[in-house]
Amino acid sequence: MKTAGRLIAAALLGLPLAQAGAAPTPRTETAVLAGGCFWGMEWVFEHVKGVRAVQSGYAGGSAGDASYDKVSSEKTGHAEAVKISYDPSQISYGKLLEVYFTVAHDPTEVNRQGPDTGPSYRSAIFPQNDAQEKFARAYIRHLNAAHVWNKPIATRIEHGGFYAAESYHQGFAEKHPYYPYILVNDRPKLSALHKKFPALYKG
Repeated sequence: MKTAGRLIAAALLGLPLAQAGAAPTPRTETAVLAGGCFWGMEWVFEHVKGVRAVQSGYAGGSAGDASYDKVSSEKTGHAEAVKISYDPSQISYGKLLEVYFTVAHDPTEVNRQGPDTGPSYRSAIFPQNDAQEKFARAYIRHLNAAHVWNKPIATRIEHGGFYAAESYHQGFAEKHPYYPYILVNDRPKLSALHKKFPALYKG
């Protein structure tokens, strides 16, 4: 029986579509990470296999203040962040955190990344469920215990909503790869991703 026939039969018999031979719907999970200017964070994770989409935005503050002008005042409590939609059958949350801590930003910096300073550029993880929070806290403890860096991890575990940034910020590095800020601050991150995680790199 062809697929369409199986689906009709399943509907008539009240069977789950999976039992009828229908292709399973791909799972998508979400991670929200902050680590400096969202342009570079977005660019890095756009090139990671298993990541379906990345969106730049603001996390940790209120919806009413989630705009670039207000967040840049450093008074809203937001962090520039990215929302990562990924397929957990292709990449794990743990591997995303490995990329985050290894090449996407410097997790020892407090309220800054590169030339950008202020709490909106802080290093922070916004867990989307209890499992992510438990894993992230354990991961940070492990990194500190292993003394991978000479300074302690500054990454915070926070909670709060995510609000998409203005359209001109979305895909900025991909659209403007030779913009001076991107060349100096973000292209090295992409090169590091390619070098350190060649099996994960998506060109």
